[in-house]
Amino acid sequence: MRRHTRVLALVAAVLAAVIAPASAQPYPAKPVRMIVPFAPGGTTDVLARLVAQRLSDATGQAFPVDNRPGANGNIGTDLAAKSPPDGHTIVMSFDGTIAINPNTYRKLPFDPQRDLAPVASVAQVPLLLVVHPGVAAQTLAEFVALAKAAPGRLNYSSAGHGSTGHLAGELFKARAGIELPHVSYKGGGQAVQDLLGGQIQMLVTALPTVEGHLKAGKLRALAFAAAKRVPGLPDVPTLEESGYPGLVVLSWYGLLAPAGTPPEAIRRLNTEVNRALAAPEVRERLAALGAEPTGGTPEQFAQVIRADTARWAQVVKTAGVSID
Repeated sequence: MRRHTRVLALVAAVLAAVIAPASAQPYPAKPVRMIVPFAPGGTTDVLARLVAQRLSDATGQAFPVDNRPGANGNIGTDLAAKSPPDGHTIVMSFDGTIAINPNTYRKLPFDPQRDLAPVASVAQVPLLLVVHPGVAAQTLAEFVALAKAAPGRLNYSSAGHGSTGHLAGELFKARAGIELPHVSYKGGGQAVQDLLGGQIQMLVTALPTVEGHLKAGKLRALAFAAAKRVPGLPDVPTLEESGYPGLVVLSWYGLLAPAGTPPEAIRRLNTEVNRALAAPEVRERLAALGAEPTGGTPEQFAQVIRADTARWAQVVKTAGVSID
């Protein structure tokens, strides 16, 4: 009997020695999938890849970007919300999906504030009005004159119906008193391709989506929906300078995880994101993209989400945007 007891004790000790190190593995213990709910090439994708590389360098684990576009970010964000909450799936999303969609979609497959845990705010980016070079307008005033001369003949696009760019476009149309139909896409990257091809005349987006095309002269920037000029494009005026005071629209981007993700995983990711945003080379890159690093705690990010969901509810109601 004593021998049997000693054998059981030995087996228990061996099992404890094997299991304990496995449970105490530092996070992340394997690659972390970073879902981007938009097509490659858009602002969300650009920022996600910048952050993913820094997180990979800091943790020694890969952060592969998984693009899952559709429904203004709902498809990929829902996938993230329903993933195992073990810290190895996160999503880079933006205010259009997290704060606007709950106000425009009659039914969402997820609740952003219930099913997702804020990890870290990454950046906020002013929106930009950009046109195809074939449009005979060098300034925003000239574009408005063209639109008034031929109501409904010019159109514009955004990252999707009900996106921040869509609502910013609707606000601009109302202020300018023009008829400008909206064409919806599954992401900024796809909209850019049709803008380059001349199928649409104007795009409301963030600078990272169109930066390369602007530098190459393939597209023309008319105005930023910003409080001040953007260092990356200092010659482009703001909407306020162009005669539309107070018309400032910023999109924010940030990381979220499935609700129930271990607090230690969220803390680690938050710490590394804040550390990355403090790096001079990252700040320089963001500034060139017209983006302002935000950072902060998960709790502060949660407050931003709550406040913006309420703020956009009023804009959506005024614009009359609704999606079945």
